[in-house]
Amino acid sequence: MPSPAPSRASTPSTRRTALRHRLAELRGGDVPALPLDARALAALAANPGCRRRALLDGAGVDKTALARSLGAPSGFGQSQFAFMRGNAFEARVKADGGAELLRLTHGRLGGGFEPVPGESAVPDLAAAGPEGRAARTALALREATESGGWTLLDHPMLALDVAGTLAFLEPDAVVVHPDGGWTVVEIKSFPMIDGSADAAKVGAAARQAAVYALALERVAARLDPAPRIRHDVLLVCPKDFSNLPTASAIDVRKQLAVTRRQLARLTRVEDIAAQLPEGTTFDVRRPAAELAAAVEAVPATYAPECLAACELAFHCRTRAREEGEVTSLGRSIRGELGGLTTIGEILAAAAGTSGDPDDPAVATLRRAAALRSEALAGAGAAAGAGAREAS
Repeated sequence: MPSPAPSRASTPSTRRTALRHRLAELRGGDVPALPLDARALAALAANPGCRRRALLDGAGVDKTALARSLGAPSGFGQSQFAFMRGNAFEARVKADGGAELLRLTHGRLGGGFEPVPGESAVPDLAAAGPEGRAARTALALREATESGGWTLLDHPMLALDVAGTLAFLEPDAVVVHPDGGWTVVEIKSFPMIDGSADAAKVGAAARQAAVYALALERVAARLDPAPRIRHDVLLVCPKDFSNLPTASAIDVRKQLAVTRRQLARLTRVEDIAAQLPEGTTFDVRRPAAELAAAVEAVPATYAPECLAACELAFHCRTRAREEGEVTSLGRSIRGELGGLTTIGEILAAAAGTSGDPDDPAVATLRRAAALRSEALAGAGAAAGAGAREAS
């Protein structure tokens, strides 16, 4: 006998509809979802173990408003001055049809003959709505690939499926090389001094560029043959202390792999939501105590790096300190302490009142405590001797 057809409830489209309905309930039935952008997706990749952020971002919750309602508003974000400075620098980089930007791209990444100022294409990407702009961008990318010349796409619009919902992403620029390769360009206003920049800022830029590269891969997959998406993105920054642009190629293969894994985790937000108590909501119009209980029902993985990437960082930091979580001191410290997960356990292990003495972390803590005691005893003795001589 033929096998029965799968039930309607088990079809992927039905599950996606049920998930969207559940996520709408979590943020408040009549509250519109806050769309994900590249910064949010990059922040998810930077802290892939945080289930709280995965659920809130997957549900489209406005974390800035949520943090205010919890009484822990975050200073996360870019100042108006930095925003204006960044816009002015980007305009300078793209001036004259992107001649300087294309020169930097060719100098760092090659990909064909040297670009001639005024002869490179800069297509108009204007269209109605983000869907229209994404379609216009895809068409421009195909035409640029077939042209065999240099093309600069200024603020193209890319679409990326995130947990069944389209996220529209807008990179600073995408360059199409004469050899048909595509390169993501990130333009930042922090300086590159003597050829290097702040490692944390470069890392954040690389994670953001990886999101754009992943979205470009989806566009390229629809072309035959599929163009090559370069894993080296171009980071453009002011040179030293001037306003002149310089550039560096950054390999984002690692960031791409992490982003792919994290997006796959987002498709399982329904599993996280299923573990919440009945009636849980993150509707910012609810009382602060109710919102705090809802937020605490979702496990978080706080680290100091969250302060630069998440609107709920201040709230999570307070809770992590209250619980004595080691991660509040940094991921590297947490990684070195093995099974010791709280500051209380660390102090007890150092004092010798708990912990396995054969554990390398415990042995190191006790040795450090002994050295500290010796140093303090020596300092105390020296201070006493000095006081006696003075008298």
